[in-house]
Amino acid sequence: MRSLSGIQPSGILHIGNYFGAIKQFVELQDEYEGFYFLANYHALTSSPKGEDLKSNTISVILDYLALGLNPEKSTLFLQSDVPEHAELSWILSNISPMGLLERAHSYKDKVAKGIKPNVGLFTYPILMAADILMYSPDIVPVGKDQKQHVEMTRDIATKFNETYGKEIFKLPKEKIVENVATVPGTDGDKMSKSYGNVINMFGSKKALKKQIMSIVTDSTPLEEPKDPDNNITKLYALFATETEVEALKEKFRAGNFGYGHAKNELFDKFMDYFSPFQKKREELENNMDYVYGILREGANKARSIATAKMDEVRDVVGLLKKNY
Repeated sequence: MRSLSGIQPSGILHIGNYFGAIKQFVELQDEYEGFYFLANYHALTSSPKGEDLKSNTISVILDYLALGLNPEKSTLFLQSDVPEHAELSWILSNISPMGLLERAHSYKDKVAKGIKPNVGLFTYPILMAADILMYSPDIVPVGKDQKQHVEMTRDIATKFNETYGKEIFKLPKEKIVENVATVPGTDGDKMSKSYGNVINMFGSKKALKKQIMSIVTDSTPLEEPKDPDNNITKLYALFATETEVEALKEKFRAGNFGYGHAKNELFDKFMDYFSPFQKKREELENNMDYVYGILREGANKARSIATAKMDEVRDVVGLLKKNY
């Protein structure tokens, strides 16, 4: 059984990336053969500066390793180290209906948020389909916001198989942990780098506390009871036990407990949870030869699979092999 997923190195990863995806990757390693990549082709949709993308890519692989992805159990690689992804994306684009892409929630949401769209952003689901179908995974662990993209991947795979009369691509299933499917941001909306409402995992205590203290709340006076199911509580529940969450809710119900007090409790829980990962990341930063070696090995394994799959694809669509 195989699991596959990827994350864009389009900026510093945040706790939404961790609880919505990376934590699943780590937990699945003992059950599935894992393929986890850095989607740096996808990151180009935001037209980053070259040096920023390089820096972000290194940052994310360090995060992957620090948070528990084990190269002895999972294959870790850069999307751009397997150029077959781009080739397959082009081939799939020729059987993908325009209407399918126009229905993509992620694209429409970004446009609604004022993000200026480009062709790459519009065709993002096709490249994502190529990323997935290349490796024939059984499951694709993703956040709830990516569920539709996996469904579109199945649609594209079905259309390709029917068009060419041969089952070239396996239909994958998304795997979503429902209770953390969508992690709220500091403004209550879905946490996203694009929306600037994130809480990062790595950085100075001062910077991390500033992000937590920026969580948007209402103006209920200190002495009055407050809605216990507020945004602070939802984030606190990611780190705390059910008993601890209920205790926090009771403080809100009782009054004489301010949002600032709650944010401090959230910060303490956050640091308890992520401190071991922060230490591991510092160790990895001081051993980059080891990190680059992992990427080389991962690229070699991933590309051997991609090469074999593309031989099948080229043959069925009628592209001549290099034997003439």
